[in-house]
Amino acid sequence: MTAWTREELQKVAASDDLRVAPFREDGVTYGTPIWIWSVVVDGTLYARAYNGRASRWFVAALREKGGRITTAGMTKEVSFEPVEGAVNDRIDEAYRAKYGGSPYLESMLGARARSATVKVILRGASAEARVGDGKFAE
Repeated sequence: MTAWTREELQKVAASDDLRVAPFREDGVTYGTPIWIWSVVVDGTLYARAYNGRASRWFVAALREKGGRITTAGMTKEVSFEPVEGAVNDRIDEAYRAKYGGSPYLESMLGARARSATVKVILRGASAEARVGDGKFAE
């Protein structure tokens, strides 16, 4: 697995254009890109689903475990992991700092969206090889 570079994370953190496209059920085809809010906390990229755990992109991200993001002029293959616990408080702080002027901020800090937080993990070129079930090789 390849890590984000500091420059990439700075660009993503400064950008408000992240689009997420988890794989469809076939594990190969990307879903329709959806604009979402994202933040960087301690060198890790996180995103939340505004409509919570029922959001279509969130359901697909957890089910298929992978997809693609487009942001800050970059397109990256990624995997998704659910997030729970105390790190959500730090993610809340990052959302406040980045989106403080938005009327949607309180919803993104609420229990519904908070329960639908994912870590967005960059996939390296060697991890992009597919295996028989259409998912990424680990």
